[in-house]
Amino acid sequence: MSEPTIPPITEDDIANYLANTPDFFERHAGVLATVQLSSPHSQRAVSLQERQAEMLREKIKGLELRSAEMIRHGQENTAIAERLHRWTRELLLTRDTQELPLVAAREMAAQFNVPQVAVKLWDVADDYAGQDYAQGASEDVQAFATSLQRPYCGANPGLEAAGWLIDPGAVASLALIPLRSDDSAQAFGLLVLGSPDAQRFTPDMGTEFLERMGELTAAALSRLRP
Repeated sequence: MSEPTIPPITEDDIANYLANTPDFFERHAGVLATVQLSSPHSQRAVSLQERQAEMLREKIKGLELRSAEMIRHGQENTAIAERLHRWTRELLLTRDTQELPLVAAREMAAQFNVPQVAVKLWDVADDYAGQDYAQGASEDVQAFATSLQRPYCGANPGLEAAGWLIDPGAVASLALIPLRSDDSAQAFGLLVLGSPDAQRFTPDMGTEFLERMGELTAAALSRLRP
C-alpha cells in the first residue's frame, strides 16, 4: 500500500504560520539576525531590521507628502474663500441695480484672475432692457444656456457666447455658466469666462466652484428681472 502524498509547503503556508504564531521569533530570536533582504535603493543585502527601518522611513515620507498636499489645498481654499468674499462684498455695495452685471463681471475678472468675462441676460425688466448686457443673446444661445445642466468647460469652438468677450480670438478655453433663478429650469442669463490658457477650463475639471459662482451671480442679478 502506497503512502499518502504530502503536499509541499508553499510560501503562503509559511506566511500564514508566521502570522498566526507571533511568538515564533521570540523562541527563535537568532533567526531575525540572519535574515538578509535586498535593499530597494541599492544592490546590497540588508538585515530585516534595516529593511523595516527603510519601509518605515518610506511610509513617513509618504505621510509627509500627503500632509503637505493637504496644507496646500487648505491654503488654496482659504485664498478662494477670501476672493469670493471680496467679490460678494462688491456686489452688496453696488447701489445702482443696473450696474450689477458690470460689477459682477469686472470683479470676477479681478478677483479670480480671469482675463475675459462677459454677462448676458434676457427677460429682464423694462428698466434694464436697453442695457448692452440685456441685448444680443439669440434664441439659440438662450436655449443652449437652458440646456446646460452644469457649466460647459472646454475649448473655444467659436460659440456665439464667445463673441461677447472683448477679444474672442485670444480665448483658448471657455467656461459657460447658466444663470437661473432658484431651481428654475429656464435660464435667464449666461456667464462667460475666457482664458488664453487651453488648460484653464477643461472638460474633465471639477465644476462645483463654477456652479456656486453661477448661483451667487444669478441671485444677485435676479433683481433685474420683472
